[in-house]
Amino acid sequence: MQDQLHVLLPTLGSAGDIHPVIALALALRARGHRTTIFTNPNFQQQIENLGLGFSGVGTLEEGEQVLSNPDLWDARKGFDVIAKHIIIPSIPRIYEAIAEHAGPNTLIASSAICFGARIAHDKLRLPMASVHLQPSVLRSSVDGGMFGMIRISPSQPMWLKKGIYGLIDWLAIDRQLRGPINDFRSRLGLGPIKHAMRGWMHSPQLVIGLFPEWFGPKQPDWPPNTHVVGFVLYDAASQSPVSPEADDFLKSGERPVIFTPGSAAATMHAYFRESVEACRKLGVRAMLVTNFLEQLPPNLPPTVKAFGYLPFGAVLPRAAMLVYHGGVGTMAQTMKAGIPHLVVPHGHDQFDNAFRVKRLGLGESIYASRYRADRVTEAIRRMIADEAVKARCRERARTIDSQVSLTRACELIEDLAARKLAATA
Repeated sequence: MQDQLHVLLPTLGSAGDIHPVIALALALRARGHRTTIFTNPNFQQQIENLGLGFSGVGTLEEGEQVLSNPDLWDARKGFDVIAKHIIIPSIPRIYEAIAEHAGPNTLIASSAICFGARIAHDKLRLPMASVHLQPSVLRSSVDGGMFGMIRISPSQPMWLKKGIYGLIDWLAIDRQLRGPINDFRSRLGLGPIKHAMRGWMHSPQLVIGLFPEWFGPKQPDWPPNTHVVGFVLYDAASQSPVSPEADDFLKSGERPVIFTPGSAAATMHAYFRESVEACRKLGVRAMLVTNFLEQLPPNLPPTVKAFGYLPFGAVLPRAAMLVYHGGVGTMAQTMKAGIPHLVVPHGHDQFDNAFRVKRLGLGESIYASRYRADRVTEAIRRMIADEAVKARCRERARTIDSQVSLTRACELIEDLAARKLAATA
């Protein structure tokens, strides 16, 4: 029988980033292990209410400052915001929290941008799994999907693709990250790294992709210890059932179109303005979902209703389609619901996620800079009428089994711990 592990789960981001980690923590606990999630205090109550361990990274005020920054969702400026205000400050905080919690059966299962965890693996010699929610984190010079707004295609020459990666590293990524990472490593007596987001960021022991092979086919130049297990879904639906207000609206007419720019989007006034105008033109029922209701235009039509939160696992199967930002957590919920996607990417991994949705024939995409009511109206009209798209969405939904994905992820983590134990025996 597997000895009890203490699995440390550092993760940074919005609800779409945190919820799959909560699902993994719950699955590990069900198998007899102890877990501690390291993340922003915004999620503390939710995590502790589930009986899971929690360790804060940063403050509520810091999180709110990032969300209120309009550059967060800018295709060119967004990485600078994340690097300066999330990634870099978290490096010593995550390392120190891991060092404090480390014990005989401790193992790290860390999300992509938690570089303090990668440093803890090097310094403290703790076994570590890198847990990635989206394939864009795993660079490939074979078929890299979308690198930001740039296509990395199998038909392009290898020198060009490697040059694109190298240029972006030099201009932005390593320019921001390498100095702070190496400064902290030097304080710990560790040598410098050359590139933050190439090979070093991934655990040399185990990489787990929480997405299916048909969404992110494994590439020959990914780390050889990479295992793709499938989507992991969690949206607290069992703790937060559909409200009577939302349930009444869903029952009162045809399936609505649901619009959301994501749980962390606080500066999307234009998105909601154009979305509401598209609803007026189409005459469709719609549900607008945002934590920041002040973004909404005044005088919504009677067929359009606003909500601060909806449990997507329960609501999306009752919708006609979803118009959203392309965050991987929301995307996975939409795929499981079996409804069409209209993806409106703003930055980060969203461009790659939108590309993969389109390649699978599950929906369409409109870049945020081109998101206008007339264009949105036509896209929604096409997808609502396209039975082939709907059929493909239903077919893909049948292949998603979150429990199977969780079981496989837990087995891989347990196997890593067993290999570590055998090596020290």
